Amino acid sequence: SPSPMASRSCTFLEILLAVILPPLGVFLRYGCCSMEFLICLLLTILGYIPGIIYAVYVLVAHGSASEESGRDYDALA
Repeated sequence: SPSPMASRSCTFLEILLAVILPPLGVFLRYGCCSMEFLICLLLTILGYIPGIIYAVYVLVAHGSASEESGRDYDALA
């Protein structure tokens, strides 16, 4: 399991990429055929700023929730 510091640096890198090119940061976390990526791509095409806002929201809000659920599973295993 990755250390908390490595996890934070990966999240920082994803957020940095999401500010530069929003779909790229979401792609690295969720893949190319996920609903999050498709929404981010559409928002970025419609407007760069909405794409950035959505990408950062998905990476921060959904990312912490998925990490917590992963930790719960590891504690049970």
